[in-house]
Amino acid sequence: MKTILVLHTGGTIAMKEDPFGKVSPDKKNPLLNATYTSSHHPKIIVEDFFQLPSPHITLDHMLQLKRRIQRAKQEGIDSVVITHGTDTLEETAFFLDTTIGNLMPIVLTGAMRSSNELGSDGLYNFSNALRVAECPDSINKGVLVVLNDEIHTARYVTKTHTTNVATFRTPTLGPIGIITKHQILYMLTLLDTERHDVDNMDGLVPIVKAYAGMKGDFFDVLAQMPIDGLVIEALGAGNLPPETLPALQKLLEKKVPLLLVSRCFNGVAEPVYSYEGGGVELEKMGIIFCKTINSQKARIKLLIGKHAQLSATAFRQFLEN
Repeated sequence: MKTILVLHTGGTIAMKEDPFGKVSPDKKNPLLNATYTSSHHPKIIVEDFFQLPSPHITLDHMLQLKRRIQRAKQEGIDSVVITHGTDTLEETAFFLDTTIGNLMPIVLTGAMRSSNELGSDGLYNFSNALRVAECPDSINKGVLVVLNDEIHTARYVTKTHTTNVATFRTPTLGPIGIITKHQILYMLTLLDTERHDVDNMDGLVPIVKAYAGMKGDFFDVLAQMPIDGLVIEALGAGNLPPETLPALQKLLEKKVPLLLVSRCFNGVAEPVYSYEGGGVELEKMGIIFCKTINSQKARIKLLIGKHAQLSATAFRQFLEN
């Protein structure tokens, strides 16, 4: 018999809508009374860990979740399900995946409609998350995100719609698996993930989005601040307006790690274009191309790398892969 630890952290899945259509946290998490039936009869331990809207989740909360899961492993727990608000769910999932994702099956889920709304999806997603956590095929899959009958990897999944129940998507690649009435079906093979367990995530790493006609003024301001790194959402495959380059060079001279992703929803950031401000020149300057993840995850990855005590070469390789 498997033992599953459920950690509730709040979010829409634990909220209610009032008569005027405004959604807010309920006095008591409605999922605390939820039941789960399975032919395997797993033992389920439930903890009301946080009761927070996901915009209130911080890196410290993520560290607390990580430590609880590590203790759970020592307690003989087989897998973990985390209910979470959808706004920052992908960031918590990515953090856990990049630190302890190989520890045991860890599944995050949430809801786009609160518990008393018509068509509420919370209880259904929660039940599916428990099914995935219980499934033997979920072992060694890293941290998973389960909503709307789909299984996504924490590494690539992102929220794509403000209200639609099918909001979580994996750009370019699609879900790793699907959930049917009677089966959990995994259809894709995962890439290896480099993981570093850290106990500190202190640091200031802003995210800046590039745009047409952008100049270096804002980067000059950042150069005067005690930042630990910078993530830039670049244009296209990884290009920037040429007027930004002198300011970026100043940051590089201060040994500030500059991590570049694409602002495009699909595709890979890579140094392709050889012109002033093109990706080829940016890479030669020392800007690091983080090829396959979005900016919010790149920020977390940079902070993990910062605290992992890596050599300069290993740090760059960790961020690039």
